[in-house]
Amino acid sequence: MLEVTDLHAYYGKSHILQGVNLNIQEGEIVALLGRNGVGRSTTCKAIMGEVVPHGSVKFRGQEIAGKKAFEVANLGIGYVPENRDIFPGLTTRQNLILGLKPGQKDGAGRWAMQDMFDMFSNLSERADVEASVMSGGEQQMLTMCRTLMGDPDLVMIDEPTEGLSPQMVQKVATVLQEIAKRGVSTLLVEQKLSIALDIANRVYVMGHGQVVFEGTPQELKERDDVRKEWLEV
Repeated sequence: MLEVTDLHAYYGKSHILQGVNLNIQEGEIVALLGRNGVGRSTTCKAIMGEVVPHGSVKFRGQEIAGKKAFEVANLGIGYVPENRDIFPGLTTRQNLILGLKPGQKDGAGRWAMQDMFDMFSNLSERADVEASVMSGGEQQMLTMCRTLMGDPDLVMIDEPTEGLSPQMVQKVATVLQEIAKRGVSTLLVEQKLSIALDIANRVYVMGHGQVVFEGTPQELKERDDVRKEWLEV
């Protein structure tokens, strides 16, 4: 579904991505692991067109490197950024409506607004409350759900459990599994190894702007050398 080949990206003169290669298949959860600053978030932004990509990014066989972010989104890729870009002055319901693509009606795809309320009762209780008064965890839920409202075929989710309570982390994990059940592929950028290794089908480990390991969660568990050098603090 998604094939990234020799992907490079820069911030000014800083060479952040230095030849990233990865792929994601239909309905697969792929975890992108690594320490802060190795290029995981930049990989998502380069795929999405928020950072200029140098290399090849193919989605369903179509080259999308160089397309604008809204064009990538309209092709079927959703993006949940780490910084929870909600619209604070709008209600929960209004934020969710903004996730719909032009001409798309609520419930026309795999997800309806009621699905979001069923998965996260907090959102239902705050449906008509301004998003600015929501907790960080609720805002994270809202960001994920708003992206799903656009019915993407692949969703990239950047650090969804950062700063959340253990209970909320478990809710996010449950939703990620539900996303996969509905046939949506997922690229998950995550710091918590326990969550990533529990739900991912495959994992990539990044270091210094490159992929330094690719394999199954079990294979990574068996590689103490990889975990010590590239993941553990």
